[in-house]
Amino acid sequence: MKIIFRSFIILLIAAAAFSCGNKKAAEKKAEATGSAGLKLYTIQPGSVGENIQLPGVLQPFQEVQIYPKVSGFINNIKVDRGSVVKKGQVLMTLDAPEIAEHESAARLKYVESVSILQNSKDRYKRLMQTSKTPGTVSAYDLQAANSKMMADSAVMQGELADYNAQKTMYSYLTVTAPFDGIITERNVSPGALVGPGSESSTKPMLILQQQSLLRLVANIPEQYSAQVKDGEVVHYRINAIPGKDFTGKISRSSGSLSEHFRAETIEIDVHNPDLSVKGGMYAEVNIPVAGDVNAYKVPKTAVVTTDESKYVLVVRDDKIKKVNVTEGNQDGDETEIFGDLKPGEKLVANANYDIPEGEEVRE
Repeated sequence: MKIIFRSFIILLIAAAAFSCGNKKAAEKKAEATGSAGLKLYTIQPGSVGENIQLPGVLQPFQEVQIYPKVSGFINNIKVDRGSVVKKGQVLMTLDAPEIAEHESAARLKYVESVSILQNSKDRYKRLMQTSKTPGTVSAYDLQAANSKMMADSAVMQGELADYNAQKTMYSYLTVTAPFDGIITERNVSPGALVGPGSESSTKPMLILQQQSLLRLVANIPEQYSAQVKDGEVVHYRINAIPGKDFTGKISRSSGSLSEHFRAETIEIDVHNPDLSVKGGMYAEVNIPVAGDVNAYKVPKTAVVTTDESKYVLVVRDDKIKKVNVTEGNQDGDETEIFGDLKPGEKLVANANYDIPEGEEVRE
């Protein structure tokens, strides 16, 4: 019985000693989380390059919705959806008898005015020749003949202008392709009445798209827009063509930010002679950005983010000071920051919001 009691006492003493040891270890550990547990990082200027991935859409380089310029009935349609056409190729013809009649009438009036002008010129020339003999032609008759010739010339010029206008109107009855491309939509059939005021005037007769050259359009967020320049090489993948990488150059940019999206639109020309890529396809564009030369490069863990702000903990006069910063590019474990900082200063690399401002730091 005494042996059991002694064993029990020994166990209690051992348990008490173990508890005290854990308490002292915890106290030492708590002390270690003070300034001795902070990891310091020396601030140096440096930019962070990264590749930003943006969604893009492929658009036809040129696209036109073809509407009738004059009212008439469709006589013949030579193309359909999917037809490949060349610039100047006839797409359809319209029938409008009144336009043809106006063109013919204007031509006849023009021919008549040319004949009248020719007679006036001949009469004036004869009077000029006769007037060389003194007393045969009065100065008044000569001046009147010249005035008649000039008036007939003006009439002829007016009739010519009217004839050219009627010829232009008549040419509108033949619809031609303004550029090489593919007919992607057709909304009319032979016999339909088209033109201003008709039921079909709200829809284009045809839609023509240039597919041999496309525009890959993407929007650069505001924070990166100053770092992306025309001519830079980019890589992209087309969602509908998996496993294939494409390379291109930034051909042009809008030069301003969209008010709604706060982004700058860029375009990449995509040559597509075999028509393997189609307008409307989506793509993922990888654009390299070099970073800002005025930035400081620090570990991401040095930046503390709260609901109100972002800040870093800088060591000044051996004490912690909060300095508000803004972040730029990020890549891996590094980030760019901007703020009231100086090269060579030290900041806390393992910062968190539990570290109070004013805490002393002993290196």
